[in-house]
Amino acid sequence: MGPFLDFNPFDNLLCILLGISFTVWFTLLLVFIIVPAIFGVSFGIRRLYMKTLLKIFEWATHRIERGAKDNNHLLYKPYSNAIIAKEPTSLEEEINEIRRRGSNRDLDSASEFEMSDIFYFCRRGVESIMDDEVTKRFSAEELESWNLLTRSNYNFQHISLRLTVLWGLGVVIRYGFLLPLRVTLAFTGVGLLVVLTSIIGFLPNGRMKNFFSEQVHLMCYRICVRALTAIITYHDSENKPKNGGICVANHTSPIDVIILASDGCYAMVGQIHGGLMGVIQKSMVKACPHIWFERSEVKDRHLVAKRLSDHVEDTTKLPILIFPEGTCINNTSVMMFKKGSFEIGSTVYPVAIKYDPRFGDAFWNSSQFGMVNYLLRMMSSWAIVCSVWYLPPMTREEGEDAVQFASRVKAAIARQGGLVDLLWDGGLKRGKVKDTFKEEQQKLYSKMLVGTQEDRSLDTPPSSHLN
Repeated sequence: MGPFLDFNPFDNLLCILLGISFTVWFTLLLVFIIVPAIFGVSFGIRRLYMKTLLKIFEWATHRIERGAKDNNHLLYKPYSNAIIAKEPTSLEEEINEIRRRGSNRDLDSASEFEMSDIFYFCRRGVESIMDDEVTKRFSAEELESWNLLTRSNYNFQHISLRLTVLWGLGVVIRYGFLLPLRVTLAFTGVGLLVVLTSIIGFLPNGRMKNFFSEQVHLMCYRICVRALTAIITYHDSENKPKNGGICVANHTSPIDVIILASDGCYAMVGQIHGGLMGVIQKSMVKACPHIWFERSEVKDRHLVAKRLSDHVEDTTKLPILIFPEGTCINNTSVMMFKKGSFEIGSTVYPVAIKYDPRFGDAFWNSSQFGMVNYLLRMMSSWAIVCSVWYLPPMTREEGEDAVQFASRVKAAIARQGGLVDLLWDGGLKRGKVKDTFKEEQQKLYSKMLVGTQEDRSLDTPPSSHLN
């Protein structure tokens, strides 16, 4: 009778319920997410989900504004434009204007240097401190409306009871349902990528290997896209990068790679890592000729350029995907493109990526969050919504150097994506301003003074003519 006394029917019932729950869970994953990802189809569930979220966000923002008005609270409004209105004028024009206002003397008879000139540099210095157009590109974009994430708006403390309940329900949905679902999908996508690319690596080089490699990469990246509930709109697909070319895009997040690779296959370029990332890189390169560099090779510009040049010369290889900014920018602007990828002489396919921050901020502030922390923030957001524009291919024009070509491509990407085109180097995210920038202002000022002196010497008649 002892074994029968230990039997508990509730334990058996619990095991049955857990088994049924897991079966239903993985069946839903397989039918509604994994299988559609394999065939590249969508049931429209994410689009409906996005429209529903927009209506909820609008209602939440209206409730905050109405509550603040009833309680006489001031709402924080982020600056959509610059704090200081600046007119595009040259150094010489501004200094001449200061001299004109501060002196009654004729400018032509003024000395080469005036003490009032220092006010120009003082004012520009204060403007740079008050309205720094570089540093603010490395912090998350503040929203006008609230998306029920406390990390996205400073007004979340002014909340009614009904809105607080809705926010709590959102926390339960995001962390209790969406996060486990997305983590499961992420591990599924990455696991399939490692296993299947390793198997494809045993096939002989040829069309069959390339075909299977492309299909596996697309399938796995599409699963990873669904792990972020990414809703992507691709424009002008006829301009998609082709073999033997280089695809360049603005850089906001590490998931930029997944966003682009879920719509086409690319050869990745990067440094060899250890750990899980190293395992993924080793398996991927077995199926497709990606370009990985050792840490000691990254700074060898000639070696990097040769590897890239050899790759694009082979038209059977996939286009290279490069982010010339070299760091993540907060999706409000495009900063200076490094000239390396524009020196090769290959056809460049520009791509503009613009995220919608209302559903989740895709920007990775690497100085504040590690990779794991960042991915958890992404997976606990409502969704990742973005638009991708494929721009017409561009080539270097006659007499155009690599720097000018890079600036022209950058301007086209900024214009299409509605981003601010900045000349500053993204390396300022962690480094100090180079002395060359300071010297450039000094040269402009000295050139103005020297030019003024030379003009006067030319206007003065020779002494022989006066006699």
